[in-house]
Amino acid sequence: MTAAPRSPLPAHRILLTGARGQVGWELRRTLGCLGEVVALDSRAMNLADADAVRQTVRDIAPGIIVNPAAYTAVDKAESEPELAHAVNAVAPGILAEEAARLNALLVHYSTDYVFNGSGSTPWKEDAACDPLNVYGASKLAGERAIQAAGCRHLIFRTSWVYGARGSNFLLTMRRLMRERPELKIVADQIGAPTWCRDLAEATAQALSQIASPMSAANQAEPWGVYHMANAGETSWHGFAEAIQSLDEFDETWVSGRLVPIPSSDYPTPAKRPLNSRLNSDKLEQTFGIRLQDWRAALALCLETDGK
Repeated sequence: MTAAPRSPLPAHRILLTGARGQVGWELRRTLGCLGEVVALDSRAMNLADADAVRQTVRDIAPGIIVNPAAYTAVDKAESEPELAHAVNAVAPGILAEEAARLNALLVHYSTDYVFNGSGSTPWKEDAACDPLNVYGASKLAGERAIQAAGCRHLIFRTSWVYGARGSNFLLTMRRLMRERPELKIVADQIGAPTWCRDLAEATAQALSQIASPMSAANQAEPWGVYHMANAGETSWHGFAEAIQSLDEFDETWVSGRLVPIPSSDYPTPAKRPLNSRLNSDKLEQTFGIRLQDWRAALALCLETDGK
């Protein structure tokens, strides 16, 4: 059976949220080839202000909305559920409603935390969602609000995002390894550290394909949920070991001990899933995109940005 042709994307003015965040900062540099990028940070568009979000979209009238902005303070969300819901659930729903009104495409980023972390098999996109914490629940609510709005959308679920900017595990570990002789790191949560630059580049590749007239004529509508994470798997302890082995310190720095511990020895306000593995086969099957192995990505991040 021949696939139905894709409808073309509208003129490419791209509204990018969270422009100062890890993923947003990289997207500013990868999306420029697709059109005019209007990059807004939280000061220019506060996602907690529903009316402001709606008005901003109407003022800009983009053909594509790319939304990496989110409330990502996982533990703090347990005591600020209303704010997490406003940013992660209500705002994406509004963006989707406005995208539908404009016949625009919405690209949104979600998380492995929509799953409960049971088992050891990588999660597929159609697996049942059962978040363990407020953050995960708010992100799942955002996904469902987008789907309910009926706009053309790509929801990219990812995991353990890091980069050379912002606040993330990589930067925290590099700092603590200089300050402490011993670090206790959780070793029973398994997932794939994902470099924010790989996310941004893969997003641009997918959008380039959708925008291509040849691609639009020959492929079915690709809208929906995709998993987008670096290949391979490790624990937080394994991630820390890789950072330590790849990092370059001065001659006087002495490598400290990294002690593996179970999650039960490191209690946090928000419960974390033990299995954060994501199956990214659908992304490869639809777009021919598979992110590189997490170790290779980490080495490139430290080589290009980490010094």
